[in-house]
Amino acid sequence: MPAADDKAQVGDQYTFVAIDNDTKLVPCWLLGKRTADTTWAFIADLEQRLHNRVQIASDGFEPYVQAIDSAFRGQVDYVQVLKSYSETPAGRGRYSPPAVVGIEKKTIIGTPDLASITTSYVERQNLSIRMECRRLTRLTNAFSKKVENLKATLDLHFANYNFIRFHRSLRCRNGVR
Repeated sequence: MPAADDKAQVGDQYTFVAIDNDTKLVPCWLLGKRTADTTWAFIADLEQRLHNRVQIASDGFEPYVQAIDSAFRGQVDYVQVLKSYSETPAGRGRYSPPAVVGIEKKTIIGTPDLASITTSYVERQNLSIRMECRRLTRLTNAFSKKVENLKATLDLHFANYNFIRFHRSLRCRNGVR
């Protein structure tokens, strides 16, 4: 990497995505490095878009804890979903992730309804993104050389997903029957 390259603009990028379990709408997303700063920016954006007490589930990425507590000022029900994976050799030709062997739901803030906590919807959203955005499919040479191009691709994906796509599981567009 040339010394003049902005480290925030090159290399791996992470897509932060929030999804509503009921409507399947994506209220916000953010592309950036998987850092505390990006996490805080994503959570601050999410908080600005929500006006009721909500229930949030995330993975175990530590910066979420302080970002969510600070942005929502304790007025949220928040759970981290921690998954344990099997030991699988990462040998040559292995393209699938290891099997999930355990899931722990850890209450961080408030009194969430643990029975309704799931990461299935956002995981399905991640699969939809990879399937619909060629730049994100695995083992491809269709990657973005510029972060702006990747962001534009994701802008189009989420605009289509929220406003045009027919959500068969809901039998409606945009959560409106």
